[in-house]
Amino acid sequence: MNDTSLTSHSSTFTSIEDTICALATAPGGALGIIRVSGPDAFSAVSSICSVSCGSVAANTVHYTHIVNSEGEMVDDVMVSIFRAPHSYTAEDSVEISCHGSQYILNRVLDLLMQNGCRIARPGEFTMRAYLNGKMDLSQAEAVADLIASTNRATHQMAMSQLKGHFSSELKKLRDQLLQLTSLLELELDFSDHEDLEFADRSELLALASKIDARILQLANSFETSQALRNGIPVAIIGKTNVGKSTLLNRLLGDDRAIVSDIHGTTRDTIEDTMEINGIQFRFIDTAGLRQTSDEIEKIGIERTLKKINDASIILWMLDAAPSDEECDEMLKMTKGKERIVIHNKADLIDMNALCPYMLPMMMISAKRGDGIDRLKELIYEAAQRLGLSGNEIIVTSARHYDALLRSHESILRVIEGMGAKMVNGQWTVVDESLSGDLLSEDLRITLDTLAEITGGQITPQDTLNNIFSHFCVGK
Repeated sequence: MNDTSLTSHSSTFTSIEDTICALATAPGGALGIIRVSGPDAFSAVSSICSVSCGSVAANTVHYTHIVNSEGEMVDDVMVSIFRAPHSYTAEDSVEISCHGSQYILNRVLDLLMQNGCRIARPGEFTMRAYLNGKMDLSQAEAVADLIASTNRATHQMAMSQLKGHFSSELKKLRDQLLQLTSLLELELDFSDHEDLEFADRSELLALASKIDARILQLANSFETSQALRNGIPVAIIGKTNVGKSTLLNRLLGDDRAIVSDIHGTTRDTIEDTMEINGIQFRFIDTAGLRQTSDEIEKIGIERTLKKINDASIILWMLDAAPSDEECDEMLKMTKGKERIVIHNKADLIDMNALCPYMLPMMMISAKRGDGIDRLKELIYEAAQRLGLSGNEIIVTSARHYDALLRSHESILRVIEGMGAKMVNGQWTVVDESLSGDLLSEDLRITLDTLAEITGGQITPQDTLNNIFSHFCVGK
């Protein structure tokens, strides 16, 4: 990031010349860490303890006492020294590890403020890391995601983004777009030289369509991130009284759903979440599918059909061999979903009469718990087949999603401007192309829109304020 953009950001949000301090740990613990960062961090901390922070070696920890202006000891602490640019914020920084008493922490913060510090705003430490070039904007946002992660999958998504995997993918797209722009501008600059040979439009089209496909793939991954955060939806479906509610209770280890021998007991969807191998799943017990004249039960069945449409994984429960018509209907109803056929009440089913093309399938006893561990394995494997394991590059931010969609729109204008139409799933040149200068303008818009994600361009102040205001103080 250049000096001009840094000055623009720092002068509008807050002065980067301030020295800031804040509690960086949750209150109520045995220990509390106070973070101090800025040009006067060393002198401010040195004035309240016996350690001369500016003269000791970087990346060292020192035992000392915090004392007030009257010389009274407030606490015995450990002080960690970080010298610019090798700190979280790329500034001189100190972390003071105190006892966790709220009184002690407040007194230390008061003393720091008396010696030239001010309390940090939400996300201000991370914002300084961004402004000082320690991380790009998408990595900065990943810090908040990392703090909010609740399971292995969401933790992996945040760590991947924090390590710059998403940023690296955007850089590849940027390099390809610059290559495309260069070819078009070269064509414009030397169009009067007939002896020079340029890439033909079909080659340019192939590159543009490749870029667009990757942009769309990244944008579509936003839905995956929402599923991983809220729980991958798994709908338990089947006829009435086949054991759907019993299975839900067995999976959750709790009597979440009412179980009865009476047909049509479940008239609404019941949802709850659980983790399998570090991934959050949201199980949905649905109303039994059958013909009924009960108006309330009909509403429940309508909701079941909607949940089938929304689910990523379908557990189809049977307690008897289904007819060919039932199999065909289920295949049609769950098209595009991962399906697991579960045969409950095993002693009632003739295995030779089952739908042979409905795989995977397994036998369980929801009542006794037989086969439940294997079922969980199959559910996890289904999530992996759907790419819902959290190991891929996944877009987690609505802001990033919006920028990718706008990038898709602008690169799509480039493709169509080359005279291309979609024919049998492939872009094909069927018309005359627009001039190179018009195409270059839309390519520039694509580059600028992608740059918004990482903050490569001057980012609007309201965007920065919105991003960092959601952080906790101390981060």
